[in-house]
Amino acid sequence: MAVSTYVERYRDWRYNAFEWRNELSVPRKIALALGMACLTGLLAQVRIPLGFTPVPITGQNFAVLASGVMLGSWFGALSMVLYLAIGACGVPWFQGGEGGWQYLAHSPTLGYLFAFVVVAFFIGRLTERHVSLRGFWGQLWLMLSGMILILVIGASYLAVTLHTGFEETMRMGVLPFLAGDALKAALVAAAAAAILPKESQREDRR
Repeated sequence: MAVSTYVERYRDWRYNAFEWRNELSVPRKIALALGMACLTGLLAQVRIPLGFTPVPITGQNFAVLASGVMLGSWFGALSMVLYLAIGACGVPWFQGGEGGWQYLAHSPTLGYLFAFVVVAFFIGRLTERHVSLRGFWGQLWLMLSGMILILVIGASYLAVTLHTGFEETMRMGVLPFLAGDALKAALVAAAAAAILPKESQREDRR
């Protein structure tokens, strides 16, 4: 079988998978959002604490970035809302096995968690609306922008709660994570570019 045939089948699979997601009923989309929330909680347990800051390195960002691509803007954001809401109800799936409303209320990392909702929506919306952003470089730009948003929102809340100045906030909440977040962004961008269709409508393929 010619290579071109395999390529065409691959393109068909990408397009059909994207359309299948869009055509799912609302209950099934909510179920997928719940599944992504569970994945976020699981990856939160992949944790490397840093002694000089209350903000650890975790695997959560992988799920946050992927949720917008896989579920779209609204249901990607919903997956992160479910992650926060279910964790607030007591499920111990925040980083370090923490859970409950009291943890959220007193955690200096709350800003990062709320940023997850914003970033999932941001990535999902731009991916849906702009076919030109579905290639690797477009996705990399989106993922890096999302990571920066998480760091900015999270570090701002950290500064307010711990009363830190600019330099200390950067040292505790931004600089230690730049390299790792860039690597995560590149990995998710590569995966997203591989599965996202590069056509917005079936007619584009003719």
